[in-house]
Amino acid sequence: MALRLYNTLTRTEEEFVTVEPGKVSMYVCGPTVYSDAHVGHAMAAIVFDMVRRYLIYRGYDVRYATNFTDVDDKIIRRANQTGQDPIALANHYAEEYLRHLGDLNVLPADIYPRVSSEMDQIIRFIQELGESGYAYEIDGDVYFRVDKDPDYGKLSRRTLDEALSGTRIGEDERKENVADFALWKSAKPGEPAWESPWGPGRPGWHIECSAMCLHHLGETIDIHGGGNDLIFPHHENEIAQSESLTGKPLARYWMHNGMLQLAGEKMSKSLGNLITIDDFLTKYSPDVLRVLIFTGHYRKPVVFNDETLANAERSLHRLRSGLRPPAGNKSTGPEADTLREATENARAAFLKAMDDDFNTATALAVNFELVRAINSARDAGVAGPFYEAAQRTLRELTGVLGLTLGGSPAETQSDNVAAKPFIDLLIRVRADLRTAKQWALADQVRDSLKELGVALEDGPDGTTWRYQEPA
Repeated sequence: MALRLYNTLTRTEEEFVTVEPGKVSMYVCGPTVYSDAHVGHAMAAIVFDMVRRYLIYRGYDVRYATNFTDVDDKIIRRANQTGQDPIALANHYAEEYLRHLGDLNVLPADIYPRVSSEMDQIIRFIQELGESGYAYEIDGDVYFRVDKDPDYGKLSRRTLDEALSGTRIGEDERKENVADFALWKSAKPGEPAWESPWGPGRPGWHIECSAMCLHHLGETIDIHGGGNDLIFPHHENEIAQSESLTGKPLARYWMHNGMLQLAGEKMSKSLGNLITIDDFLTKYSPDVLRVLIFTGHYRKPVVFNDETLANAERSLHRLRSGLRPPAGNKSTGPEADTLREATENARAAFLKAMDDDFNTATALAVNFELVRAINSARDAGVAGPFYEAAQRTLRELTGVLGLTLGGSPAETQSDNVAAKPFIDLLIRVRADLRTAKQWALADQVRDSLKELGVALEDGPDGTTWRYQEPA
């Protein structure tokens, strides 16, 4: 089965065919670095890390770039408020974000371009747009002529009039058209500035990604990604600039992830409803956030609250239960054959799910089925090569999703400190009840724990417990 993915540009699922066979060029819009990153930023990073990992798993040579916007109005305002140098402030938060990506098990990008280090490319890009008639200067400011691009609006499916309704207009009456957007902004007091043919200034937001993408990946790339809040105006304007300059498609496929939602609203700094990545990781394993995101579909919003996080934790524990050592020594027989068959089926089912526009929810369900088969085989005393192969496959497939299935200080604190003492206490109470031949009460304790997702296993050395696999 060929990989198919949803293309925002065409609003359809399409077979994935790269510009160059066997190779993928991929650009994902990164953060504007002016304060601590939150878990909403992490969603885009995790989604496209999953996409990249799967493409590598399928045998592609992937060249991946994600940028830092380190020259921006928000950065300048924050720097002026704190008395810091804007570039130094942005560098600090960019380095912090890279640390967060490592904590979240996001593979490092091949390229991390920053606006401040790409000025020559940006200025050259704007010059060429001007020479071809797509840009014009007014007193040191340079604008893109939107009405010169007949395809403007093709990504967002907005007409020019509709586009205007989502654009801040009226701030510059000098523009030829109120919809024209800034490519270069003339210097103002208290702002960082770079020399240019139009005088000192700095680039507009949209031009940076067009210039960096062209510089590092070429005129036409395979995948351009980002959050769905970037479709308009950012990605729309990227297309207008790039395709007007080169006459070629900027990207073959446009991919957009949904937003992380807290209390029904998109998580954002402007709304003030954010949870920083550092705060999240003091309570949860990075795997919890991946399971939460991948339980749904990457294009859909993800609800972030105590209930959904608890469900993700339980799911993660179920996956980890498939990595327990064998409890017997049976390497052949019908139970071992059943496990071998389940392992073979799991890989094929996983590929089928992921080839269907990265259907991670089904891919996770495949892994749960494999865990169930492993645990059933364990209960039957299976060990040996088939058991080991099943566990290797579980690690392989969950690894494609970026899951480590390992512990972490945050996870250990959350699970072992919070839950383990209470579960152990109930197990001791149950043991006392059984000694006193209070069988009904002992069974009630066992059944109540089972309802909470905790399975008890009685053995010659006492009772152990684990988070049970899905029913």
